[in-house]
Amino acid sequence: MDSPIANEAAGIVSDGDESLFHNVPLAPDVPVYAVMAAYKTDPSPNKLNLGIGVYRTEDGQPHMLNVVRRAEQMLVNELSVDKEYLPITGMAEFNKLSAKLVFGPESPAIKESRVTTVQCLSGTGSLRIGADFLGKHYHQHTVYLSQPTYGNHPNFFSAAGFALKTYRYYDAKTCGLDFQGLLDDLGSATTGAIVLLQASGHNPTGVDPTSQQWEQIRQLMRLKRLLPFFDCAYQGLVSGSPNADVEPVRMFVSDGGECLVAQSYSKTMGLYAERIGALHIVCKKAEVARCVESQLRLVIRPMYSSPPIHGASIVTTILRDRDMYNEWIIELKAMCDRIARVRQQLFDALHVRGTPGNWSHITRQVGMYTFSGLNEEQVAFMTKEYHIYMSSDGRINMAGLGSKTVPYLADAMHAAVTRTF
Repeated sequence: MDSPIANEAAGIVSDGDESLFHNVPLAPDVPVYAVMAAYKTDPSPNKLNLGIGVYRTEDGQPHMLNVVRRAEQMLVNELSVDKEYLPITGMAEFNKLSAKLVFGPESPAIKESRVTTVQCLSGTGSLRIGADFLGKHYHQHTVYLSQPTYGNHPNFFSAAGFALKTYRYYDAKTCGLDFQGLLDDLGSATTGAIVLLQASGHNPTGVDPTSQQWEQIRQLMRLKRLLPFFDCAYQGLVSGSPNADVEPVRMFVSDGGECLVAQSYSKTMGLYAERIGALHIVCKKAEVARCVESQLRLVIRPMYSSPPIHGASIVTTILRDRDMYNEWIIELKAMCDRIARVRQQLFDALHVRGTPGNWSHITRQVGMYTFSGLNEEQVAFMTKEYHIYMSSDGRINMAGLGSKTVPYLADAMHAAVTRTF
């Protein structure tokens, strides 16, 4: 009979042995993906997906921009296109055009070579690269996040070793901005700390500061020497104007100070699965920007070495061509207008039904999301009785709603609000 040692030496493991990973605990599902999975398995013909943040057509189908289709066709027919590795920092022309889209083509920071840009894996990759860079090279390891914020935001900074703190943002009583609370919390923040800001279309609340409020935020943060890190995921999909939607970023850049910007093309060009975005770091001097870029290469190299080419090629094809750029703007504006219409339709439908509460925040909030004010029990009721899937915190993806489904959602909300739990 073979000995256990001989069996082990031969690579033979008996059936009764424990797995080497038997101590690994089962992790909970990521909430937004759990909602998506539950929706897919629901056989109801009336089901409605208002959870994950993607733009859909009036009929609830995935939406692909015509200008993106045209760009892809051009790339297919371009014989000079290849699949060679990109540099660690990505496609140079994509980086240049992306920086101009955020900061403006006449930006002094760009002209003075104070902006370093690296192509990343969409907005999440940009935030993670930025957090890792700051974890290695920034003197303060405290970051302030809005309360509430996008569910993945804490993960980027926790993974990079940061202490997480929050600043007040959403006022549940008004369904608007707690501006004084925001100022008070940032005013008492640790000097030099990082503050994560959303440029426009705040996720999950749909509540943005006004231009005047942004200017007060800028002055306070510069006074406290707080480092702004912008998440810019919806440029052009909030107002229909890419320039207007990055006004807060340009405010901070125009004063000559430093900041970081994580940029994504997932929502704005419908390139969700292409994972295409960029990280921009604005420095005070060109020589500092060069050093920062050299260190960003060292952050990226052990992660994925170089980014994928296809999404960057699509974006570059659109941004470099004036006609295609204008076509993109027209499509963006149509998407924004449709979201605005369903916001108004939902408000009107709730008003007609006499649904208790003040629902004016639905039309006051902006971008893809409405922070409805529905609680977790009400959301669970709507899922069980009406097969409506959305975040448990009451966030509604308005871009997943259509004119035909507004009455159904309004019925569900009315039933949830009037039901006693």
